[in-house]
Amino acid sequence: MNWMRESLKRMVVGLAWAVGVGAGLSVGGVALAQTAAPAAEQNNYILGPGDSVRISVYQNPDLSLESRLNEGGSISYPLLGNVKLGGLTVSDAEKKVAAGLKDGNFLKQPQVSILLIGATANQVSVLGQVGKPGRYPLITGSNKLSEIMAMAGGILAGSGSDIVVISGTRNGQAFRKEVDFTKVFASSGSEPDFLLQNGDTLFVDRAPQIYMYGEVQRAGAQILLRDTTVLQALANAGGLTLRGTQRGIKVHRRNLETGAVNIIEPALNDKLMPNDIVYVKESLF
Repeated sequence: MNWMRESLKRMVVGLAWAVGVGAGLSVGGVALAQTAAPAAEQNNYILGPGDSVRISVYQNPDLSLESRLNEGGSISYPLLGNVKLGGLTVSDAEKKVAAGLKDGNFLKQPQVSILLIGATANQVSVLGQVGKPGRYPLITGSNKLSEIMAMAGGILAGSGSDIVVISGTRNGQAFRKEVDFTKVFASSGSEPDFLLQNGDTLFVDRAPQIYMYGEVQRAGAQILLRDTTVLQALANAGGLTLRGTQRGIKVHRRNLETGAVNIIEPALNDKLMPNDIVYVKESLF
């Protein structure tokens, strides 16, 4: 019978979590970005002050309770009084409440389910050029940069930069790190999959641009893809006009340290840099 009750409990929790996610968790009245997380992941969420939970005890509706953890991470629960749940995963919090009911001789075999209905204690913010900007809960075992970016819908193709800027605090000090997101998945593993912490903010800026003018088919700004050469930029601009020439192409490039603009004549296979201005002159013949 115990295994049947446990199976039923898990089915109810899973359904409730799916419904809660579909409706969208709330944070201080602001809707969290919707993410389809299974019940197993919710059970690994670490509770903290401000989180809202719904506690249910199988066949004991009088012990059902919705409550918000206070600043000390505790709630007031029937029969048990003040119960500290902060710092525990949802699964461990279930066990603690069940143990309290059993050890106090209130129930013989209590089946306790806890549903997270509002997450505020452990979350990160994702902003900028991503599919679904918003705030996302940090779940134990799912707090890597790639996992949170997946929840946020990834970087917008064609408009987002490859660089993810992470800001927050570490050891009481302001923290900032730039991660080349493409290198996280590189075979060389040159960029580690950064572990995020509560309160971190991720920002994806717009992709860098270059500017084409002169004798090209489509003058104007274009996204600078990684390792784009002068010849590739010309191709992206639709090629030369009938009056254009590949000879004497000039690139106006600003020195980031001094602010001075240098004019260079690159080879066709030279790589361009962000904010380069490429001028294609008219052929004399």
